[in-house]
Amino acid sequence: MSELINPEFNATANLRLDSMIAAFFDATPMARGLANATSIDRELFVRHTVETILRIRLARIADTKVIQHFARTNPFAAQKWCRYSEQEMLQDRLFLEDLRAIGVDAEAVYGADPLLATKLLQGYLYYTIEHEGPSGILSKSYFVEYMTRKAHELWSAVRRVEGEPATEVHLLHQLEVDLSALVWNVLMSVVKSPEDEARVLRHLEVYCGLFNAYFRELSSKIDGTPPPLDPAGDAVSGAQRAARTGGKPGGAA
Repeated sequence: MSELINPEFNATANLRLDSMIAAFFDATPMARGLANATSIDRELFVRHTVETILRIRLARIADTKVIQHFARTNPFAAQKWCRYSEQEMLQDRLFLEDLRAIGVDAEAVYGADPLLATKLLQGYLYYTIEHEGPSGILSKSYFVEYMTRKAHELWSAVRRVEGEPATEVHLLHQLEVDLSALVWNVLMSVVKSPEDEARVLRHLEVYCGLFNAYFRELSSKIDGTPPPLDPAGDAVSGAQRAARTGGKPGGAA
């Protein structure tokens, strides 16, 4: 693993993330169930994996915008982000193997319409890169890398979908490749002041709110609960909750 740039702020950001993630799992039974249940509902597994694939495909487009920015301003950061993008570029194919193993074909996956929470996420990414620079997209990538490692700590050794072992090919790759330090160091190339650091923390809060909104919308698709009447407002309120709990140990409210 690369030596971290600005390790003190990294510790602050990780502490904030730990509190937000703990509060998120406490408030979102479906997410915790996906993480540590030994048996997973097939419909839930399929829809969540489909959405993950769609998000990865959309993230590829956002990553190219970061490369374009750095190609003009910082070729060394551009080189590193190209390396990260290379690792991430075909991640959707690993998740697709998980679905093919239970009889879901590629057409059904790539023909699906993304959830509104996913579209809101993409809108935030595009807004920040166009009007603020790459900090927003880089912060999102760090959020995903950190969240993934934390989720792995909860995941059961063997999980089943309707009685059959879940192949989860993507796990083998993700457990072997930890890119969080690379992502963090590229992010730090655009963080030069306390104001920049505060903006990164705000981005992390927003992504936690959008993640919460995604699971609320996913839940409404699976168990028939009423969907959020205002998905954008749900994401905003989730980000506000993340901000309130982020600075408190253990995610205490």
